[in-house]
Amino acid sequence: MKKLVLFAVAIIAISFASCGNKAAEEARAKAIEDSIAAVEAAAAAEAKAKAIEDSIAAAEAKAVEDSIAAAAKK
Repeated sequence: MKKLVLFAVAIIAISFASCGNKAAEEARAKAIEDSIAAVEAAAAAEAKAKAIEDSIAAAEAKAVEDSIAAAAKK
């Protein structure tokens, strides 16, 4: 009888040990996903700002060209 109880306790101990801490693993995975999302959001914001700067620069260049062309016609 003692052998059966000892065997049952050993099986239970092994099953608890093999389960691990899933909450910690999930938290680590969530932190990694959040970090990736933050980096992607920052990159998207930077790309949008760059596009706006390029658009403004192109508009300014076009205005200068138009002014030069208008001045040349006079």
